[in-house]
Amino acid sequence: MAARLRRSARLRDARDFQRVNRSGARRASTHFVAVVAASRPPASGPRLGLAVSRRVGNAVARNRVKRRVREWFRHARPALPPENDWVVIARAGAAGLDTRATARELAELAAR
Repeated sequence: MAARLRRSARLRDARDFQRVNRSGARRASTHFVAVVAASRPPASGPRLGLAVSRRVGNAVARNRVKRRVREWFRHARPALPPENDWVVIARAGAAGLDTRATARELAELAAR
């Protein structure tokens, strides 16, 4: 069984999502939009919030996309700047990506 993304590494509050979406820098790719903002208060590492709408697919497809994004974030977290909060928004078509393609696309967004 894969390790889980810790609760402290996730954005859970609607106010945090709103703050990141308002003040963050947007980076877009074909299947994802990443919004990155400085965390308040400074966290012990980068945190992730996910937004996956019904346009992506049915519940099974949406949950698969979320699992893949969380898995990428768990592996990439040590290399990401610790003072940032991330909101990843999945676009239509994201469910058609496999694990490697998802990781590759998100890594490109993180490199910008």
